[in-house]
Amino acid sequence: MGPVTYLIAILGCADGGASCSQVAQAPARYESAAACEAATGDVLAANSDLDFPTLLARCQATKSPAAAERAPVRKGAVVKEG
Repeated sequence: MGPVTYLIAILGCADGGASCSQVAQAPARYESAAACEAATGDVLAANSDLDFPTLLARCQATKSPAAAERAPVRKGAVVKEG
Protein backbone atom coordinates (compact mmCIF):
# COMPACT_ATOMS: atom_id res chain seq x y z
CA MET A 1 0.00 0.00 0.00
CA GLY A 2 2.89 2.41 0.57
CA PRO A 3 3.36 5.16 3.16
CA VAL A 4 0.25 6.78 4.55
CA THR A 5 0.02 10.34 5.79
CA TYR A 6 -2.94 12.22 7.19
CA LEU A 7 -4.33 15.65 6.41
CA ILE A 8 -7.06 17.76 7.98
CA ALA A 9 -10.08 18.70 5.90
CA ILE A 10 -12.34 21.54 7.05
CA LEU A 11 -15.99 20.90 6.27
CA GLY A 12 -18.64 23.61 6.17
CA CYS A 13 -22.15 22.57 7.13
CA ALA A 14 -25.34 24.51 6.57
CA ASP A 15 -27.68 22.40 8.69
CA GLY A 16 -25.94 21.28 11.87
CA GLY A 17 -23.75 18.64 10.28
CA ALA A 18 -26.12 16.54 8.16
CA SER A 19 -25.04 18.05 4.83
CA CYS A 20 -21.40 19.17 4.72
CA SER A 21 -18.86 19.86 2.01
CA GLN A 22 -15.11 20.38 2.15
CA VAL A 23 -14.30 24.10 2.14
CA ALA A 24 -10.61 24.09 3.11
CA GLN A 25 -7.67 21.80 3.71
CA ALA A 26 -4.77 22.34 6.10
CA PRO A 27 -1.43 22.30 4.29
CA ALA A 28 0.32 20.16 6.93
CA ARG A 29 0.61 16.37 6.65
CA TYR A 30 0.80 14.12 9.71
CA GLU A 31 2.61 10.80 10.12
CA SER A 32 -0.08 9.23 12.33
CA ALA A 33 -3.80 9.42 12.87
CA ALA A 34 -3.17 10.37 16.51
CA ALA A 35 -0.97 13.34 15.53
CA CYS A 36 -3.59 14.46 13.03
CA GLU A 37 -6.44 14.19 15.55
CA ALA A 38 -4.38 16.13 18.11
CA ALA A 39 -3.99 19.03 15.64
CA THR A 40 -7.65 19.32 14.61
CA GLY A 41 -8.59 21.82 17.32
CA ASP A 42 -5.86 24.28 16.36
CA VAL A 43 -6.59 23.92 12.64
CA LEU A 44 -10.32 24.43 13.24
CA ALA A 45 -9.62 27.55 15.32
CA ALA A 46 -7.38 28.92 12.55
CA ASN A 47 -10.22 28.47 10.04
CA SER A 48 -13.10 29.67 12.20
CA ASP A 49 -13.64 32.71 9.96
CA LEU A 50 -15.27 30.60 7.23
CA ASP A 51 -18.90 31.59 6.73
CA PHE A 52 -20.80 28.46 7.77
CA PRO A 53 -23.06 27.84 10.78
CA THR A 54 -21.08 24.67 11.62
CA LEU A 55 -17.47 23.78 10.82
CA LEU A 56 -15.94 20.33 11.25
CA ALA A 57 -12.26 19.34 11.18
CA ARG A 58 -11.67 15.76 10.07
CA CYS A 59 -8.56 13.73 9.41
CA GLN A 60 -8.20 11.89 6.12
CA ALA A 61 -5.67 9.18 5.32
CA THR A 62 -3.86 9.63 2.02
CA LYS A 63 -0.96 8.23 0.02
CA SER A 64 -0.49 11.36 -2.06
CA PRO A 65 -2.06 14.84 -2.40
CA ALA A 66 -4.15 13.62 -5.38
CA ALA A 67 -5.44 10.62 -3.41
CA ALA A 68 -6.48 12.88 -0.52
CA GLU A 69 -9.45 14.17 -2.49
CA ARG A 70 -10.81 10.63 -2.74
CA ALA A 71 -9.98 9.38 0.77
CA PRO A 72 -12.88 8.65 3.12
CA VAL A 73 -13.33 11.01 6.04
CA ARG A 74 -12.48 9.50 9.44
CA LYS A 75 -14.85 9.67 12.39
CA GLY A 76 -14.04 11.85 15.39
CA ALA A 77 -14.68 15.37 14.17
CA VAL A 78 -14.13 18.49 16.18
CA VAL A 79 -17.20 20.71 15.86
CA LYS A 80 -17.48 24.49 16.05
CA GLU A 81 -21.05 25.71 16.36
CA GLY A 82 -21.56 29.32 15.39
